Amino acid sequence: MDIDALRRDTPGTAHRIHLNNAGAALVSRQTLDTVTAHLELEATIGGYEAARQEQDRIDAIYTDLARLIGGRPDEIALFDNSTHAWNAAFYALTFKPGDRILTGRAEYGSNVLAYLQVARRTGAEIVVVPDDPSGQLDTAALADLIDERTRLVGISHIPTSGGLINPAAEIGRITRAAGVPYLLDATQSVGQFPVDVEAIGCDMLSATGRKFLRGPRGTGFLWVRTEALEYLDPNVIEIHSATWDGGRGFTWQPGARRFETWETGYASVLGLDTAVRQALDLGLDRIGERALALGAYLRDRLDALPGVTTHDLGEDRCAIVTAKVDGLAETEVAAGLARHGINVTTTFPEHTQFDTEHRGVHPLVRLSPHYYNTEAELDRTVEVMADLARTAR
Repeated sequence: MDIDALRRDTPGTAHRIHLNNAGAALVSRQTLDTVTAHLELEATIGGYEAARQEQDRIDAIYTDLARLIGGRPDEIALFDNSTHAWNAAFYALTFKPGDRILTGRAEYGSNVLAYLQVARRTGAEIVVVPDDPSGQLDTAALADLIDERTRLVGISHIPTSGGLINPAAEIGRITRAAGVPYLLDATQSVGQFPVDVEAIGCDMLSATGRKFLRGPRGTGFLWVRTEALEYLDPNVIEIHSATWDGGRGFTWQPGARRFETWETGYASVLGLDTAVRQALDLGLDRIGERALALGAYLRDRLDALPGVTTHDLGEDRCAIVTAKVDGLAETEVAAGLARHGINVTTTFPEHTQFDTEHRGVHPLVRLSPHYYNTEAELDRTVEVMADLARTAR
């Protein structure tokens, strides 16, 4: 990778050290230009007319997203965020009393709330699979817990609150063998390193555009394996997702587009496609190699600082690094870094409820580099963290 060229193409790198890519990455100049050009077109000729004029480019996003994750274009549905994409898949399942939802301790907070709601409504049971000694989901325990009552295995590939990479492909091997639907929240993994739905073996996958894909905010997508459509009944229906039969019935749109709604922000969709094409051109293997290496570099350097501890779990770890400074609240650390032009964020206990119940370490400072960051930026961040730790002693 030509990091200097990538940084010149990323306007935000001139002003900040951006280590909040797990929140929202910096968009490239090409993505910015794509979004603004379509908004200009809408302002010039009208929104409907602009969409018609750019229909071929809009249609291309399905092919490009399918290439990104190893699926097919007809298995992709567009959303305005990954939570709506995940909800579309989850609420298309039916549950009854005694059904079991198996999930992990790292599950994202919004997903957990949905499990709790469905359990309250239907009498389904939530089962939290324990971790193995490394802190990742224990796949042997998962296999033992699956039984005839299991209706869903729902897993976050990477939690919002740490560097853990759950063993998604091994989970897929187990769910396929058991014939149990598998919903993977890949919000933090798609764009950070290669994600292949066939290799993983999931049945549904949700993702966002704004994080490691470097797309605009307000973009997301859902992938649904064609065979899964047999047991999924979308919870929302409207004129884009289904066709009236002329009487008192309707027919779902073929493929995953039955989960979409008609109104879409096409400027953002086109911007997402530009970001996806850039990722494909760079190569997810190369992106992943550099992003994970930067995460390991930062984690090792922070671990070496007196008064600073990192809290990432798992055998494999990604570019998300969580840390605590003795004697300082996480908000004070984040504010101290911000004073030096360094963007980070913090974890929240309610964003990973089961992990909070188990470890009790949240809130933490969350630092998440991406491939366009430099080792010099990470060194500067470590220097500031060291100064904050010394001040707190």
